[in-house]
Amino acid sequence: MPLSRFSQKSRIALAVLCALPLLAAADEGLKPEPRSGLGLKPPQNTDQLPMFVEADRIQGTQDKEIEAFGNARLRKGEQAFHADWMRHDTAAEVLTAKGNVRITQEREVIEGQALRYELATDRGHIDQPRYTLMSLPPGGPAGERASQIDGRGTAERLLFDGPQKYRAETASYTTCAPGNNAWVMRAKQLDIDRNRDVGVAHDASIVFFDQTIFYSPYLSFSLHQERKSGFLTPSYRNSNTSGFEFTVPYYWNIAPDMDATLYPRYMTKRGLQLGGEFRYLAPRGRGETRIEVLANDQQIDRDRWGFFTKHQQALGNAWNGTVNLNRVSDDKYFTDLSSLVALTSQVNLSNDGTLSRGGTWGNGGTYAFSAYAQRWQTLQTDPNTTLVSPYNRQPQLVLSAQNLDSRWGDFDLSASFTAFDHKSLVNGNRAVAYPSFSVPLQNAYAFVIPKIGAHLTGYAMGSNNTAALPNTTRSLPIFSTEAGLIFERDAQANNAPFIQTLEPKAYYVYIPYKDQNQLPIFDSGQQDVNFATIFSENQFSGQDRINDANQLTIGANSRFIDASTGIERLRVALAQRFYFQSQRVTLPGVAPRASDSNSSDLLATFGGNIAKNWAVDTGWQYNTDQKQTQKFNIAGRYQPQQGKVLNLAYRDTINSLRQVDFSTQWPIDGRWTAVGRWNFSLLDNRTLEALAGFEYNDSCWALRVVGHRFATTASAASTSVFVQLELNGVSRIGSNPFEALRRNISGYKQLDPRGDAPVEYNVPGVF
Repeated sequence: MPLSRFSQKSRIALAVLCALPLLAAADEGLKPEPRSGLGLKPPQNTDQLPMFVEADRIQGTQDKEIEAFGNARLRKGEQAFHADWMRHDTAAEVLTAKGNVRITQEREVIEGQALRYELATDRGHIDQPRYTLMSLPPGGPAGERASQIDGRGTAERLLFDGPQKYRAETASYTTCAPGNNAWVMRAKQLDIDRNRDVGVAHDASIVFFDQTIFYSPYLSFSLHQERKSGFLTPSYRNSNTSGFEFTVPYYWNIAPDMDATLYPRYMTKRGLQLGGEFRYLAPRGRGETRIEVLANDQQIDRDRWGFFTKHQQALGNAWNGTVNLNRVSDDKYFTDLSSLVALTSQVNLSNDGTLSRGGTWGNGGTYAFSAYAQRWQTLQTDPNTTLVSPYNRQPQLVLSAQNLDSRWGDFDLSASFTAFDHKSLVNGNRAVAYPSFSVPLQNAYAFVIPKIGAHLTGYAMGSNNTAALPNTTRSLPIFSTEAGLIFERDAQANNAPFIQTLEPKAYYVYIPYKDQNQLPIFDSGQQDVNFATIFSENQFSGQDRINDANQLTIGANSRFIDASTGIERLRVALAQRFYFQSQRVTLPGVAPRASDSNSSDLLATFGGNIAKNWAVDTGWQYNTDQKQTQKFNIAGRYQPQQGKVLNLAYRDTINSLRQVDFSTQWPIDGRWTAVGRWNFSLLDNRTLEALAGFEYNDSCWALRVVGHRFATTASAASTSVFVQLELNGVSRIGSNPFEALRRNISGYKQLDPRGDAPVEYNVPGVF
């Protein structure tokens, strides 16, 4: 029966009556919302969703079609359609609309001039559309309506290809806010899949301030920085060692726990380098492998390559294994081909494997066992300096066992067997066992820990024994006692409550003298005197030298602890070692301590938050015999907020090092931020490392320009220039400066182009 004219209130009621069978089936007791509230949460069964129609005039035939004129609105579930005119074919569930068409649903708003839409299949098209893609705010609860704009754009026609799938013809796309078209991606065809949060553009170009800066026949990107296969952002770099560089990596998202990246890299001075990285994560293991090959380097006319792999594996029954392999084709592989000091400074590459197991024994005891094999590749990067490779360990077996808090005291055992191998130095096997027993006596304000042990060592000499060192053993008893007190008092600073502590400490060690000149030096060296070593038994690292000792170390520290949070705000410490007899055990070529010297250098440190936003850390090493400072370091940081930091440091070691170091990330004006670092050697009158540049952060894009120079050898340096344009939510174009910025500027924070909040990208923008 034809529908007649009704008043607005009657028309709404009639539209609801048309849906009564659906309402009964859903049994939801739904009622129409006011015109401003078309977001009623629907039943989960979309086949039973009611439909509401509203307009200035409605006509049609029941169960066939409904035609609405003037300010027409149709809502079904989360979808709402608005237009000047619309017709709904009831049997086919096809909606046709014209004039000021607008579609709103959970995460999209689409406007256009003419629409044909199949409600049952979510297929159709809209002409001359303007679309806005939205998402839930970060951390928003499930079911909350989207409010944050992810992207927007226009097209000649937008095709609906199913739920949350769109295909735009002659389209544009940007993540900039409405009214800001700083950058726009234009494409002949743009496919958007909101289910997978993936966008794919065909015949695409990126226009930045009306200038085309990039073109690609195929452009794929993640709408929310999720992992997906595709070409990563191209990388550009210019350096004095390799010339202009261009890299276009391809990321392959193989599985949720497995991926790979291929990165061909062209260098104008050297040629094409092919590289690849494979990462995997399994329930019982994880690892990564990286391979790089540069065929016929044009600078040296030879092939160059690098191979790096790490793997960790849980083998079951408390057994674990690791493999770590690192090999390069030649000594200058890193200094010629890398822009990072962390790589160019590498001179010894470890190739090792470990098999380990831990567990418990006895009454509460624990143990750990490992079998370790290691070989080294030593890179002679500086022609003026000859490096001696460390010893290979083939193998090294280590056992440690503890039984703490037993009835009589604490038992500790460390033991090892190592086969040392070297092509030019003396080879040999060494077995070590060091059992010890201690009795901790302590309460809330004091402690005393006497300890006794025996260091047992045996050597079997092998090849290259030009000094005719004999097979021998060494047995040394070791006795020590550590004691301390803890005092506390309430204090105040800036009207804030604090707890101040005073913690004096004494550490006595006795080890008798034994001539060790006939023992080889496999892994021993002189330890630096600092707060980490001054309260220790042995001043030598490794096991080949055990110092004779009749000495007492005295120290004290005082801490200021925030009474409300328990955070340590300030620490002051002093320590010095006193010798009751001269030490006679030394390393080859090192003179013993002067017989008239009865103390070590005096150590002092001071550090903490000295004022609001200010932190300082100082260290002082003073020779009381010569009345001379041996080392002095001071570092300060001013950081009033994230992304705003100033670091100052001075380092001085007598006759060997004197450096000043300055670094900063500092906002200049509005969205401009300056970044820089200068590390200068006063002794050599030479800049060791320098970095300078700027960052500009807009609401939807960011630009970073950074110059970086660092010394690679005593007479050579590497210079690089990084230029990167970040288009928020789509990609980064240019060379990545973040590793250089993080390493050079302590406290550096990458800022989100959408604001001032620090951000960390786990997955780069993907092409």
